[in-house]
Amino acid sequence: MIKTRFTELVGVEHPIVQGGMQWVGRAELVAAVANAGALGLITALTQPTPEDLTKEIARCRDLTDKPFGVNLTILPAIKPPPYAEYRQAIIEAGIKIVETAGNKPQEHVTEFKKHGIKIIHKCTSVRHALSAERMGVDAISIDGFECAGHPGEDDTPGLILIPAAADKVKIPMIASGGFGDGRGLVAALALGAEGINMGTRFMCTKESPIHQLVKERIVANDERETELIFRTMRNTSRVARNAISTKVVAMEKEGAKFEDVRELVAGARGKMVYASGDADEGIWSAGQVQGLIHDIPSCAELVSRIVRDAEAIMRGRFEGMLSGAQRQAAE
Repeated sequence: MIKTRFTELVGVEHPIVQGGMQWVGRAELVAAVANAGALGLITALTQPTPEDLTKEIARCRDLTDKPFGVNLTILPAIKPPPYAEYRQAIIEAGIKIVETAGNKPQEHVTEFKKHGIKIIHKCTSVRHALSAERMGVDAISIDGFECAGHPGEDDTPGLILIPAAADKVKIPMIASGGFGDGRGLVAALALGAEGINMGTRFMCTKESPIHQLVKERIVANDERETELIFRTMRNTSRVARNAISTKVVAMEKEGAKFEDVRELVAGARGKMVYASGDADEGIWSAGQVQGLIHDIPSCAELVSRIVRDAEAIMRGRFEGMLSGAQRQAAE
């Protein structure tokens, strides 16, 4: 059992979080993660309306009696969703843990705090982590360059970003981007984090509500099978490499603007990938951690394996190294 400030804060058994993922963070996955003793997060904006979110939270409660949370991502949009209504649905459902992500979450943080909700804010730089800490969030999820989705524009990998943030951030912090096994958990703890957040790894589980062919594609892919799109627009996004992502990158090199690629990158097309299993149908998120994913376990198998492997490294490998050094010193 690995206890950290984060497991104490949110009341889960293991320091592992299933991050909010568009189209993927649904009740069946979140409940399976919760039942495995980790923290699962329903993605609010996957649900078409706040009323649908209320129903999804109820559906999740039917499947687990363990703690779970909701992710609310606040991003610039042509037609912004009714964030305040989604926030209200989360509060009224009695959710006690929320992951916020995106720009300027202050009004949401203030409102959630009034209702005793614990807030984990996801960010990609030390300066944003410190500003979220000042805003009053309870924990930080720090996202390195390896991650799927939005790695920010600083290109700082986890090996530097996590300890750099740990030196300055006082509240508990979980490490995100590139995590998929027990080695990663031990590394994150050694770098100063209190746990790990995994997206791509949880996409590739039995309970993940995406097409089997997409899961098999993740297993087949290695660590090079991602692409960074929207770099030229300073809204970088790491996605699985496919015919469309390669085309978007080529168009950007020729000076394409968002309007020119809008049809190619439409969210509806990405959603179809998960439904149809055709990995070339649209843009879909995946991290470099694909190179460490070799199977499609249940969430329970995955979480217990990660914890078991992490404990074995700490107890076996590390203690063996230390006792070897002590032996030599004694001789």
